Amino acid sequence: MLPDHLKKALCFYFITDDNAPLLSPVEQVTIAIKAGATIIQYRNKSFTPRHINEVITIKDICKANHIPFVINDNIILARAVSADGVHLGQSDEAPDAARQVLGPEAIIGISVSSLDELGKTNVRPCDYIGTGPVFPTDTKEDANPVIGLSGLKTLIENVSLPVVAIGGINEHNAASCLSHGAAGVAVISAISRSADPLASASRIASACKTQRRDSLEASWRDEFALIDKLLAPARKSQTGKTCLKIPPGDDTALLRSIKYPVITTDTQREGVHFYFDWQTPEEIGSKAIETTLSDLAASYAEPICVFINLALPSYISETTLEALYKGIYHALNRHHCLLGGGNISKGDQLSLDLFAIGNGMGRLFPARSGACPGDGLYCTGPIGLARAGLYSLQKKDMTFTSLIERFKSPAARFDASRLLAKNRVKCVIDISDGLAGDARHIAKASGLSVQFDLNPSDFNPDLVLFCEKYGLDPEEFVLGGGEDYELLFACKPSVFQKIKKTLPAAIRVGFCLPFNGTHILNLPSGISSFQHGK
Repeated sequence: MLPDHLKKALCFYFITDDNAPLLSPVEQVTIAIKAGATIIQYRNKSFTPRHINEVITIKDICKANHIPFVINDNIILARAVSADGVHLGQSDEAPDAARQVLGPEAIIGISVSSLDELGKTNVRPCDYIGTGPVFPTDTKEDANPVIGLSGLKTLIENVSLPVVAIGGINEHNAASCLSHGAAGVAVISAISRSADPLASASRIASACKTQRRDSLEASWRDEFALIDKLLAPARKSQTGKTCLKIPPGDDTALLRSIKYPVITTDTQREGVHFYFDWQTPEEIGSKAIETTLSDLAASYAEPICVFINLALPSYISETTLEALYKGIYHALNRHHCLLGGGNISKGDQLSLDLFAIGNGMGRLFPARSGACPGDGLYCTGPIGLARAGLYSLQKKDMTFTSLIERFKSPAARFDASRLLAKNRVKCVIDISDGLAGDARHIAKASGLSVQFDLNPSDFNPDLVLFCEKYGLDPEEFVLGGGEDYELLFACKPSVFQKIKKTLPAAIRVGFCLPFNGTHILNLPSGISSFQHGK
């Protein structure tokens, strides 16, 4: 989780109470989130497989309402239910084991009650520390000695990670913990065993300055009603358009005649291509369209319509889907493209499978096989930026906003595509797999060898600064980075000079030679094609 998101999430931390006499854990979580809780931990020291539906129900409530959900102690359970993370005690598995099992994006917390424990704990893999008990508590039978506000402050001053205060926290002392430097307060019995749980939770939320929710988002349920809702803007906006004789909604779509149909497909999967911690639903929807249409741009095809199949997990709410489609429609409108329809099915994680149709230019269809010895190899703009943006997100470094934006919000280069077509360039591919990978595609299909010729002065200044900060080589990002969606093309140098006048950001990245036994002549060792999901 990104630092700003984590700081916000830790503020009002609710932990379930499996021994509460009146409220089930599901009821506790519902009340806590409605009052303003910002993160939920499922704790059940007597957990057995019969509790699994309870865990999944709580996870779905949290995810539908964009609340991080972590599991106490049990790394395998956290992995099994796709929780956002785990909170560990001193006697549990080590944090580095949790990180290895749950991955770099997982939230890892650990309990530390004293400076002595802190000195013995490897906190490097962790995102936060839980410290306490700050006040006396009856919820945890094996609790450590009370450390008080002074002990809390001492630990905060000796660690760089955010610290959550736990133990005896209630509506009367929560603000004191925050004023002593705690990033948040963890609450159990003050809610789960209160005579009026919602009122108590609301007063704690007030101390934490978090927002109450009038109602909770519910997971999607009715497939047909959802389809009608998502397609309504398409039906309205496509009235009178010439592409679709029949607007979306029927089992099939009737398109008017297309002289040179060009078809492409793409997939965007949660946990592989995007994370909700990194991108808003609108950004995810927009990127899905842009990356799909990028293949049409590389084929000199004007976009006509897109079909989208959704795999929806139970925790996705209709509000999230409406926001997703807001981004989809925004990108479609940008390229004067229509939504033709699609399908919905249930899935473990959100997935978008896209099918796009465009109208090509007939005989002028650029192909990977169109390069010739003597051609230069060129790119329509700077590359390596998206991968640096991805690294920034993985490193939780929000300094390089322009790089992050290139990863989150690429644009299909139809402007450059039309210029290349005008100059009758016959070899074009979009850079989704990285320069090294896509240049190899061209070299192999064209039966020639490519030699890279990168000029450091062409490297994006923000990319250079990012690499300087982390001791990295910008050339590795330029060659190995993916998802830039610039266009890579081969043509005679004289043709490129004409293109350069209209497209000044275009750069030379190499040249094409007769095949000499290997397709790439001078790729530095250790650099390979970009692999989605790695």
